Amino acid sequence: MPRRQGSDSRRKRPQDKRSRSHDERGGKRPFAGQSSEPKQELTPRQVKAVERLLSGLGVPEAKPFKPDPFQLEALAAIEHEDVLVTAPTGSGKTWIAREEVRRLLPLGKRIWYTTPLKALTNSKYAEFQAEFGTRNIGILTGDRKENSNAPVIVGTTEIYRNQLFDALREGFNVDADLVILDEAHYLADEDRGHVWEESIILSPSRIRLLLLSATVGRAQEFANWISEVRGTKVRVIKAGPRPVELRAAYISEDLNLYPLFGEDGGFNRDIDAVTKKPKREGGGYRRRRRF
Repeated sequence: MPRRQGSDSRRKRPQDKRSRSHDERGGKRPFAGQSSEPKQELTPRQVKAVERLLSGLGVPEAKPFKPDPFQLEALAAIEHEDVLVTAPTGSGKTWIAREEVRRLLPLGKRIWYTTPLKALTNSKYAEFQAEFGTRNIGILTGDRKENSNAPVIVGTTEIYRNQLFDALREGFNVDADLVILDEAHYLADEDRGHVWEESIILSPSRIRLLLLSATVGRAQEFANWISEVRGTKVRVIKAGPRPVELRAAYISEDLNLYPLFGEDGGFNRDIDAVTKKPKREGGGYRRRRRF
């Protein structure tokens, strides 16, 4: 029998008990992903482990900036040869690029700063504008083209590679004296690595290359290949230990924090106890409530 128009749509449906803001006992519903089980208390040993994990976190004391030896070495080398800098995140790789830009700008030189991501390109564009002035910085990405005649161009690596292709086809020289390839380890990317490979091979040897990476593997082998295809000298410069320590942790369903690794350096087995599904006395797994 056809439904009478408007008959059911105006009828107020009974509220699903699971969707009420409070359960039958008057308690608040847990947030999505939060267990309704009582929160498990950490043992004194586990509390100490968390305290060790969080110790030392905070804002460091302000001190005058002093360049690291690897930064000064890179600046000295880039004046005469290509440079591959491999340094952990937070070591100050971008500082090298900024200081070289600062040196070259008064000399009337032109610089390309390439990144693999439009978001990172936009970020560097804003950062460089604030430091070197808006008239000195331009941006070229797939959807932005601003101040393209500026002495410093920030853009995606694909755009720089495309300019190299255009130069080959039309017979003109790429107007650049230094090209900075940030995140140079993208050369190993299965889908996009050819862009970095082509950018390195097609860049004229008169253009200095400064390659920056935190995760590049077999750096000397990489440098030897660059030297072979470009006919230039390539200096590999490595930073010291990571200045910003990495610490890994696991947040359980009841919002407790557990270090991912134990004191022995192995996997923290306390995590096993909170990730395994609890069993019923009669056997089998007890189904957790879902909301």
